[in-house]
Amino acid sequence: MSKSVKQPSLKQKIFVLDTSVILYDHNAFNNFQEHDVAIPIQVLEELDNMKNGNETRNAEARSFIRLMDKASGDKIMNKWIPLNGFSPKMGVKRGSFKVVMDKKPKITDAEEVFGKGKFDHRILNAALSLKEEFPQKKVVLVSKDICLRLKAKSLDLYAEDYETGKVKNLDELYTGKSIISKVPEALFNELKATGSAPAGQLDIADPEANHFCILKSGRKSVTAWYYAQTKLLYTIKPETIFNISPRNHEQAFAVHALTNPDIKLVTIQGKAGTGKTLLALASALEQRKEYRQIYVTRPIIALSNKDIGFLPGDIKSKIDPYMAPIWDNLRFIKEQYNDDPKIQGRIDEFVNTEKIVISPLAYIRGRTLTKIFFIVDEAQNLTPHEIKTIISRAGEDTKIIFTGDIYQIDTPYLDAESNGLSYLIQNAKNHPLYAHITLDKGERSELANLANDLL
Repeated sequence: MSKSVKQPSLKQKIFVLDTSVILYDHNAFNNFQEHDVAIPIQVLEELDNMKNGNETRNAEARSFIRLMDKASGDKIMNKWIPLNGFSPKMGVKRGSFKVVMDKKPKITDAEEVFGKGKFDHRILNAALSLKEEFPQKKVVLVSKDICLRLKAKSLDLYAEDYETGKVKNLDELYTGKSIISKVPEALFNELKATGSAPAGQLDIADPEANHFCILKSGRKSVTAWYYAQTKLLYTIKPETIFNISPRNHEQAFAVHALTNPDIKLVTIQGKAGTGKTLLALASALEQRKEYRQIYVTRPIIALSNKDIGFLPGDIKSKIDPYMAPIWDNLRFIKEQYNDDPKIQGRIDEFVNTEKIVISPLAYIRGRTLTKIFFIVDEAQNLTPHEIKTIISRAGEDTKIIFTGDIYQIDTPYLDAESNGLSYLIQNAKNHPLYAHITLDKGERSELANLANDLL
């Protein structure tokens, strides 16, 4: 072997990246510090198959391909290329990267064990061949695919999830609410009498975050909103929005965040039946005069990961099954006006004139979000990068709402710790334009509560 070819230091690890990692974060190979990174040639082939389309995964594939092209320059990519020259960081030693060619390992052949014809098994072989080539190094397969990680471990190959962007200690994830007991009576009385009071005397857990409080003084209690910018508490009273009334304190908190003009970004997390989507949609209709349009959207998680183009019928018949829960909530709101056909007709008119747009997220990407009330339902099925992309498109006077249940993930490469909704809740909590509320109490029906609580 030529002496001019740089070999990885034996003190470093080699991380082998699966396609699922690239689609989660196209900049992933810059996040392994001084260690070396290997990209199996099959990953490039899979990315080539995914580069066309308007889904976020298509954009991630295109971004990574451009990144690799820039990083390699005029160098041969099946040789080790230093990352320091591509993306230097002050005081940080970087490793190298290369593309691993299709090569069968001498000892353990994943295709012989698991079968031929799958890219996953050839990616395993790429990692196994590196392990044989560098026996003194620790070769680690990094994948968002749990099954692939299990297969790797069964072949005596180290495997781990991609940790960047993950939220740890979910039990401590910000809920947006707190109960404060033993509130001084003078402060309690001032709040009740004037509607606001300074929060300096109270032990606010996170004084830089906007959040909701239930304040207790003896047997008396009051619900309040702590606004971090003013360091004041403001009383909250249940507010009916488009004939929908909150049924508990949590829902009253959610309505306050949804209708507060000072808050431009809201997340509502909670299990099924807590009213997340209904309250967001009713709030949008209540404030319809303040916004140019109302967008209600959700990501499409197609059956067996196939695009909706595989489904029969025209575009409307393809997407309607995915949008059905949103239409159900709009229908429920209309039913609150059974004695007022005029209002029901107005709601239908909003839909027909596209004052309300209900559409899959992929069909809204690229639009300018100026003066829009933008609701993203099932946001737990988005990656952190997708969340960031949506928020970054917000124009003037736009309000964005993300709703979802972080424990109900429908996409195979995300979980409660790595999904975009968890990431946003964890990282945005101290921003002055942001508010969050976790809804715990189900209000759909007693039968639905039984399923959530006992089964």
